[in-house]
Amino acid sequence: MDLKLKTISQSGIPEAIARAEHYRYLNEPEETESICRDIIAVEPQNQAALRLLAMAITDQFTGRESDRYVEALGIVETLTDAHKRFYYAGIIFERRAKAQLRIGRPPHNVIVLFEEAMRHFAEADKIRPPGNENASLRWNRCVRIIESIPKLEHEAEMFEAGDSPPA
Repeated sequence: MDLKLKTISQSGIPEAIARAEHYRYLNEPEETESICRDIIAVEPQNQAALRLLAMAITDQFTGRESDRYVEALGIVETLTDAHKRFYYAGIIFERRAKAQLRIGRPPHNVIVLFEEAMRHFAEADKIRPPGNENASLRWNRCVRIIESIPKLEHEAEMFEAGDSPPA
């Protein structure tokens, strides 16, 4: 049996994008990633496929060192729209932080990732298209998550008292 990848046609790209979105909605990021890679093989600068690929990679984050956040950031850097570059980079940092929280990483380590996400959302918000509040919505979610972490208040009190940061 021939195990070579098949190339999709240029005319099949719109349907492939729709299929990738469908698999993302079904929480099947590996399927989404595979389809996006097929699209990018034919049309390397396809913005929808690049965006979906980056998000499919973040859908697979586990909070471990093996998470491919550097790869996802590299893909987002190739987006031609500056607003989207900042916005999706923010999502990558936010999702990385959430994944690390889920596996029990110390809040003082994770807060840095939320702050980085918020920096990107703030930049996206400065250049947002009229009526696009997505960056503000993501910013607010980060704030709410940070505020919901009880350990942060205790650690902040320790720092104010002059104690050294937790190890």
